[in-house]
Amino acid sequence: MNALALAWRNLLRNRRRSLATLSAMMLGLVTVLLFGGYIKDLNYGLETDFVQLSGHLQVQHRDYHLLGSGNPAAYGVKQHEQVIAALRADAELGPMLAAATPILQFGGLAGNSAAGVTRTVFVTGTVVEDQVRMRQWNEHGFPTLAKHNSLAGTPMNTVVVGTGVARVLQLCGPLKVPDCPAAGPDVAAGAGGAALPDDISALADTVGSGGPGSTAGRPRIEILTASARGAPNVAGVDVLAAEFQGIKEFDDVHVAMHLQQAQQLVFGNAEPQVTAIALQLHSTAQLETARARLTQLLQEKFSSQPLAVLDFATLNPFYDQALSMFAAIFGFIAVLIGSIVLFTVGNTMSTAVVERTAEIGTLRAIGLRRRGIRNIFVCEGLLLGAIGAVVGTLLAVLLATAINRSGLTWMPPGRVEPIDLAVRVAGEFSMLVFSAAWLLVVGVLSAWLPATRAARMNIVEALRHV
Repeated sequence: MNALALAWRNLLRNRRRSLATLSAMMLGLVTVLLFGGYIKDLNYGLETDFVQLSGHLQVQHRDYHLLGSGNPAAYGVKQHEQVIAALRADAELGPMLAAATPILQFGGLAGNSAAGVTRTVFVTGTVVEDQVRMRQWNEHGFPTLAKHNSLAGTPMNTVVVGTGVARVLQLCGPLKVPDCPAAGPDVAAGAGGAALPDDISALADTVGSGGPGSTAGRPRIEILTASARGAPNVAGVDVLAAEFQGIKEFDDVHVAMHLQQAQQLVFGNAEPQVTAIALQLHSTAQLETARARLTQLLQEKFSSQPLAVLDFATLNPFYDQALSMFAAIFGFIAVLIGSIVLFTVGNTMSTAVVERTAEIGTLRAIGLRRRGIRNIFVCEGLLLGAIGAVVGTLLAVLLATAINRSGLTWMPPGRVEPIDLAVRVAGEFSMLVFSAAWLLVVGVLSAWLPATRAARMNIVEALRHV
């Protein structure tokens, strides 16, 4: 207690130097917290995007993730409606579920017969109403949610394509796709090519019939894929819109379709299957509990099927890669700023030791032990760290609040629309505690070496110091 009192008085003896040292410590802490809050917001944003798109967990054939993307019929989930019903009815798992919906993904060939052009595509068939519900998941409280699903309320034979698909299929005019170069001579020559053969055209009209709700006047394309029995199957579909998917490689092959249409195209009259059942939880904190219960249910009730449970991080490797990159950058910044603060405080303590050499000799002469001298200087570093941690944390919270209310926006990678610039500091208690403890440790370490040097001074030489 006496050491703390003496340390406090010593800090007040040279207020200007103490304030300069405190300013350096607070600036370092504010920088670390603001950057950490920015990374937190990025992490939460990635999690929200992936959970809205694919759910927290997916039930798949155990080999589909590695082998089945090219053959959905061989690696599909059978009786998916019964599986979903059993999961929703479970007393433990059911209350955790915000949504449970089937997904069918397969590769195919899209063609615009009127223009004589084709391209390979990757088709995703979903229950649109369930996808709309999944896009409302917003556990982390982002101010803007994902946009509305364009397929909501449309006929079964309606699809949405990526802008890259629309450009290749020469649908820029009717779909109002920008940045479409004029067709070259080879493409223009093919534009008036022969139409589909009569038998293929009739098959496409049969499979792709939209029924009473079909809307005329939209551009029409054909989707060709291999059916469950190996024979080719084709469907004529109406293109509602072209939407950029954020990543060019995906945008160049993306086709979104109603699940019923996709199942009819792949399985025909055979038993319809899906490639995955997406499960979205109310909270990410429930993920491990839900995974354990889900695995148990599948083993108990659907052991005849080789099913596996995958989380959204496994399904989207970019998520873990991005988190690892952000963690490495944050660690590098923290070490760099910590080193600067360490040398700043160390220099202050070293100067104080030199100025108070005679005082140290006097204290040693009246009986204060070496440990007592060391404790005084270490307590000074501890007090500087504690004050810097409290004030720096308050300043970081205030600055983060100002940034969050500034209305600034930016376009992160993989997004199709700008989002609000946000820094999450308030409420991130683990980050706040860790950063404050980091500053305390830096304050103590920076004072330790000068304090040890002061404790080892020779009493007689210290008393002679002028």
